[in-house]
Amino acid sequence: MQNKLIDLQHITKSYGSSTILDDLNLYIRENEFVTLLGPSGCGKTTTLRIIGGFETPDSGAVMFQGKDITSLPANKREVNTVFQKYALFPHMTIAENIAFGLKIKKKSQSYINDKIKYALKLVNMDGFGDRMPDSLSGGQQQRIAIARAIVNEPKVLLLDEPLGALDLKLRQDMQYELIRLKNELGITFVYVTHDQEEALTMSDTIVVMNQGYIQQIGTPTDIYNEPQNTFVADFIGDSNILSGIMIKDKLVEILGARFDCVDTGFGENNPVDVVIRPEDIDLTEPEKGTIEGIVTDVIFKGVHYEMCVMARGFEFVVHSTDCVPVDSRVGIHVDPFDIQIMHKAEYDDEKAVEIDE
Repeated sequence: MQNKLIDLQHITKSYGSSTILDDLNLYIRENEFVTLLGPSGCGKTTTLRIIGGFETPDSGAVMFQGKDITSLPANKREVNTVFQKYALFPHMTIAENIAFGLKIKKKSQSYINDKIKYALKLVNMDGFGDRMPDSLSGGQQQRIAIARAIVNEPKVLLLDEPLGALDLKLRQDMQYELIRLKNELGITFVYVTHDQEEALTMSDTIVVMNQGYIQQIGTPTDIYNEPQNTFVADFIGDSNILSGIMIKDKLVEILGARFDCVDTGFGENNPVDVVIRPEDIDLTEPEKGTIEGIVTDVIFKGVHYEMCVMARGFEFVVHSTDCVPVDSRVGIHVDPFDIQIMHKAEYDDEKAVEIDE
């Protein structure tokens, strides 16, 4: 197992009367790509800034390789940060921007020149050293910002929504570039975003946050397929979330109909929440489904059709490569493995207990 590199212990942070982080506990392993994911105001950027040394927690400790660095200033930490707005110096050439941190460290000019060439090659920007930042596209400026960060050989690269200002195609291209860089450099990436696709595409581990609390920690597959509460299920991708009754192990009642499932340990005749992903619903002939419904809307999404099906007073969202016309009567079938059962929240769903993998 990889060693713990960063360990946030009981971190609390408030601004005035607003508590941003409340007793947050999180560790990050060496060479891991960790994404802090959540809506605006959930505390993810504050967490990143505390790791980077730009903010000091009100209480708790920031441990780095077993040493307490809570009070260590940002320029003394073995981390570098890439911001959404790049923060390139407009009066400096690309080479001078990349060399800035190395000059502060009083490295030799030959060392600096070698590092500039290495960094430009790593981000596929060979030959751009003499250019000025305003001559570059947004994606190229982002690459230079990353080159400037990695040239200092940090053990951790912090990225605060670095792709937010890019268009869709360029953002997707940069996602793959970041994966490549992480694999080539062998350093830890801590990435902040509210974009679920980015998180699912790039991460080894996703930390879902809301209102200062960690909701769930897991791999992208775990987070998507096995959400631990309704917030995670609703925030990560599209979901059909329904109330149900767990009749017994492997049998749940939804909308008055009984569906086979694979979940156990929820007791008998207990209320539960049920999550069914749109792509896991099969539309059949009416008599072949567990329940029947009417197609009320169809939208073509490019790779699939998104259809709304009204059944027993609930509107299901269905994704399929096969189009079923509006007003068609259909059956709804879901394989047992694709029905996710969760306990009904008996507490504020937006406050999660510490999750330790």
